Amino acid sequence: MKKISFNEALDMILSEDPRYAPESYDFVREALDFTLKTHKKDSKNPNRHVSGQELLEGIRDYAIAEFGPMSRTVLAYWGIEKCEDFGHIVFNMVDKGILGKTDHDRVEDFYVGYDFAEAFDAPFRPKGKTAAKSKRNKTLRAGIHPE
Repeated sequence: MKKISFNEALDMILSEDPRYAPESYDFVREALDFTLKTHKKDSKNPNRHVSGQELLEGIRDYAIAEFGPMSRTVLAYWGIEKCEDFGHIVFNMVDKGILGKTDHDRVEDFYVGYDFAEAFDAPFRPKGKTAAKSKRNKTLRAGIHPE
């Protein structure tokens, strides 16, 4: 049996499941490579399997490194709004032989992840200004106006 290319597999995936942009599949592959390289540094086993939760963490780190404060916007543009979307993308690729899995891996592993606003927006919010602004607002509400 002839092995199909990534692009052929992607065409098949998109015809069966058009929810996510083609770029999202490239991104998840790149994020997996990023995650594997990160874990290779931390592990004595270079062929170690990455769990769904580890991949979600790697995806978040990779998105922030690639897109910064625009991460959530880019992902939403591709149709990705929650962690389970990454699971559907991964398992679409598993079904077409692009990625492998163990007997323990399930799409539901991606259902318990992170909140996108916290994961992708919070790292870029100013630190400390919120507390100072809140204190100033409380002072103004109390009728004390700083000079």
